[in-house]
Amino acid sequence: MSLFDYLIELSMFFFLSFSVLYCMRKVGYTIGLVDKPNARKHHEGVVPLVGGISLCITVLYFLYVNADEFNNVEIAAACLTVLVLIGVADDRFDISFKLRMGVQALLAMIIMHYSGLTLSHVGDVFGLGVLDFPVVLDSIITVIAVIAAINAFNMVDGIDGLLGGLSMVVFASLGVVFFAYELEFYTFFMAVMVVILLPFVLFNLGYFGKLRKVFMGDAGSMMIGFIVIWVLIGGTQSQEGPYIIRPVTALWLIAVPLIDMMAIMIRRIRKGHSPFKPDREHFHHIMQRIGFTPRESLVVICLVQLLYSTLGLLGEYFQVPEYIMFYTIMACFTFHTYAMTHSFKMAKIVRKWKKLEEKPSEEAAVL
Repeated sequence: MSLFDYLIELSMFFFLSFSVLYCMRKVGYTIGLVDKPNARKHHEGVVPLVGGISLCITVLYFLYVNADEFNNVEIAAACLTVLVLIGVADDRFDISFKLRMGVQALLAMIIMHYSGLTLSHVGDVFGLGVLDFPVVLDSIITVIAVIAAINAFNMVDGIDGLLGGLSMVVFASLGVVFFAYELEFYTFFMAVMVVILLPFVLFNLGYFGKLRKVFMGDAGSMMIGFIVIWVLIGGTQSQEGPYIIRPVTALWLIAVPLIDMMAIMIRRIRKGHSPFKPDREHFHHIMQRIGFTPRESLVVICLVQLLYSTLGLLGEYFQVPEYIMFYTIMACFTFHTYAMTHSFKMAKIVRKWKKLEEKPSEEAAVL
């Protein structure tokens, strides 16, 4: 297809996503699939949790019209549907995290069985040669990786626009990799994911009015994490010839969700709490606590992920040794954990900076 044809198709998917999302709002109110403010959720009024369902409908349509491009597309569609339904049940009835994780593990095993994909190696991350996992362990490690990715994206969904914005950066970064390797269809797939997320972000941020705001819900965040991790596994674990993406690059492309999840779990365990216990200690919560507004936090965190993705892509392009890229991202993880643990120091810096920014405007008002 020509560039013009791709633009037409992308426009069609944008309006499809917009239309489905607009219609599903009323469905959410009708069936009680709404989010209400509580001790951890400080939004105004009830908001329909239909972003995930709407996104799933659009993705399923994409899979249907491009079925010839995918292997076992029926299995993939069925797994996405089940995952979203579990997410909807969690949004509506707040089901046990053990049940959610059990379903996630089962779906991961189904995909592994039909696709033959497993996380069998992590590349040369220590500078000692490619680290291969034993056959008896690769399936277990793959299930753990899938569950981790799903919950990493689930955990970042805490302020308006953040999950959608981070996901758009991740899918755009993957699109750049596929474009560089001239994988035309998968580049288009990533572009479609960016385009169909855009209406949700606009609704979520209230650009169509506060009364039309929608949330993604667990259904959407789990589905996004599921898609991202299988795209990454498929790109890093090629069974024929060299892999497309080095495994260490995958870490950079999902750095913010991954690092935040690991940091928050470590902090919870150190406090003697369950790593799955909800709290308000995430990156986006701390950003607001130290003085940033929700919108400023959104921009800063997305820019941080964009920086990580850019560094990962540059490392991939210039073939920076994998062990250097790995040790560097581990250093970023250490710094992130330290900074979040000592957020009071960051608060002083941010508040001082904001006063410096506000001072000229105050002087201008006096003049």
